[in-house]
Amino acid sequence: MTSATVAGRETAPPPVPATERRRGREQHRPTRSPAAERRRRVRTRIIVAGIAYLVTFLVVLPILWIVLLSFQQSDQILSDPFSVQTLTLENYRDAIATLPLVQMYKNTIIIAAVAVTIGMTVSFMASFALTRMVFRRRGVQSALLLYFLAGLAVPVYVLLFPVYRLDLALGIFGTYAAVILPYAVVSIPFNTLLLTGFLRGMPGELEEAAIIDGAGLFRICWSVVLPVMRPILATVVIFNVVYVFNEFPFVSVLINDPDLATVSLAVSKFQGQYSVNYGGMMAAATLVLLPQLAIYAVLQRHVIAGLTAGAVKG
Repeated sequence: MTSATVAGRETAPPPVPATERRRGREQHRPTRSPAAERRRRVRTRIIVAGIAYLVTFLVVLPILWIVLLSFQQSDQILSDPFSVQTLTLENYRDAIATLPLVQMYKNTIIIAAVAVTIGMTVSFMASFALTRMVFRRRGVQSALLLYFLAGLAVPVYVLLFPVYRLDLALGIFGTYAAVILPYAVVSIPFNTLLLTGFLRGMPGELEEAAIIDGAGLFRICWSVVLPVMRPILATVVIFNVVYVFNEFPFVSVLINDPDLATVSLAVSKFQGQYSVNYGGMMAAATLVLLPQLAIYAVLQRHVIAGLTAGAVKG
């Protein structure tokens, strides 16, 4: 009875391997013709290009509007800001006559050069130590990195009053140092974030070869590491310089000497206690904005290279 049952029972077919099932699905999947594939690619490119043009337009629109307003009178800006009927150069004549542009650019360049140099030096040393030095306890290394990056979570202008009191206590209020030190300090967290990300993706064989050749720590940093980090350093410098050029609250509070004013204070020169010269303000903003746009347009490839460098190990 048992043998007959076993003999008469239908045996199940063996399971089909996963590779065979996948090959079968691929064989039965309908293939697209070359013409259909080309149409699909064209549609994808059109959609991507449309989104890119839309985002670009939304970014450029405020800049174009500022330029348009700079050619209008203040009463026209309030009544009909989109009008192009009565455009004038009077605002630019007022801006050039009112603002000491050469002195403002000189002050800004001095402050930016010193602040960026200090911030970059401290950020590089910290990033190199956090990614290349060996700590006895790995938790200390992680804690130090979190300590530097915690500055990104603190709103910068919360520090305005403490910095003001520190400047008074140090006797540097109203001088270049009053804003150079805050600018350098607030840039360190962002710089450290970018530099550590780059150094972690940078192969260590270059430094090992330099050590075998007898190079010291300073020679390794100056001759081996810094040349490789040129793209990311250019990116960080550009971002820091643009920040110094555009920063207003710190310099408006910590600098009380008109001869030390920066270009970001140019816009406030056209705002009085009871009136605002909107046309002159827009013209001054345009004069301050256009050089920055020109510098960014020339150096944009360095910005892109720096942001993408280190993203892929190789």
